[in-house]
Amino acid sequence: MKKLRIVMVGVLTAGALYAVGPSAATAAPQPPAPPAPATPPKPGHGGPAPAPGTIDQPLRVLAAKHGLGVGTAIDVNALANDAAYRERAAREFSAVTAENVMKWESLEPVRGQYNWGPADELVEFARRNGQKIHGHTLLWHNQLPGWLTQGVADGSIDSAELRSIVKNHITTVVKRYRGKVRSWDVVNEAFTDGDNPVLRDTIFRRLLGPDYIADALRWAHAADPKAKLFLNDYAIDGINPKSTAYYELAKTLRRQGVPLHGIGFQGHLDLQYPLPIDAPQNLARFDQLGLETAFTEVDVRYFLPTDTYKEAGQVGSFNTLLSACLLTPRCVMFTVWGFTDRYSWVPDAFSGQGAATPFDENLAPKAAYRGLQQVLATASVPHGRRGF
Repeated sequence: MKKLRIVMVGVLTAGALYAVGPSAATAAPQPPAPPAPATPPKPGHGGPAPAPGTIDQPLRVLAAKHGLGVGTAIDVNALANDAAYRERAAREFSAVTAENVMKWESLEPVRGQYNWGPADELVEFARRNGQKIHGHTLLWHNQLPGWLTQGVADGSIDSAELRSIVKNHITTVVKRYRGKVRSWDVVNEAFTDGDNPVLRDTIFRRLLGPDYIADALRWAHAADPKAKLFLNDYAIDGINPKSTAYYELAKTLRRQGVPLHGIGFQGHLDLQYPLPIDAPQNLARFDQLGLETAFTEVDVRYFLPTDTYKEAGQVGSFNTLLSACLLTPRCVMFTVWGFTDRYSWVPDAFSGQGAATPFDENLAPKAAYRGLQQVLATASVPHGRRGF
């Protein structure tokens, strides 16, 4: 087994040791770094180029040597109205995910009438800034349009019609962004929580049966054969009954030839709960199935006010997940669920909690951001990386 470089950043209440990749002594030889560009990057790519070899570089620059996409969920209202937010999003990230505007209720609030504008704006922003897009999400039991949920509830939409509606929705959305969206969360949060997870009792499971996941993957693949197709969920970062349920489902789908290409681990962490220190082992078992993996919605919340211990815990939590990704050859992307506390979803969703992102409300980098920089800058570059 290869030696691992072990790095310690900050102090964790539960300890802060985490592996970040093969040591320089055991890693495959690497070619010399290319010379620094003679001219600054294009506008929108982060301004003047930093000095070569420094740690204080944008995350996308530091992640590029690993072939890793580093992404953020995007609030399109902030993107349109906040120039500082827009500049940071362009500078720091090589991938973007729509926080809300690609969800069904946003895309088709009225049956048959699609509202493409906000999603198209995000796609164009990504194109201008050389960013790849992770589509979120095609099927989820939340944020569904009222016409759909009401129709199922009152019986005016039966199982046969729902199947037709779902197929049409997936086909229409994926075809529109064919060749523009790298990957999709095809089904989001399909399993229940607890010690004995089962497929969640959604309108899709109830009316279409347990094979709705396989069908959704097939329909998405038919609409864009080159897009990578993911299942995505929370509380599966470590090895536990829920992540094992996904592992068993993935094995079954792969054995059946269903076009499943990856698993998304949301990574919503809370300092009051144990850190998933077995995340590397968890990702490794999906990697061995030939699947891509990605951390898709990472944030680390805690009860306010902030203090140095909570900041240190947050640093270690972010870095534990990033390190797990770097240790996994097919882990292609590490995405934070919003990069600034200015627009974070956490305070509205979790009373008394917040400060969950790498940048503060003034868009200034926090210790968590510096920790991510350090891990990316100091981790060895394994051979045969992921090539995001």
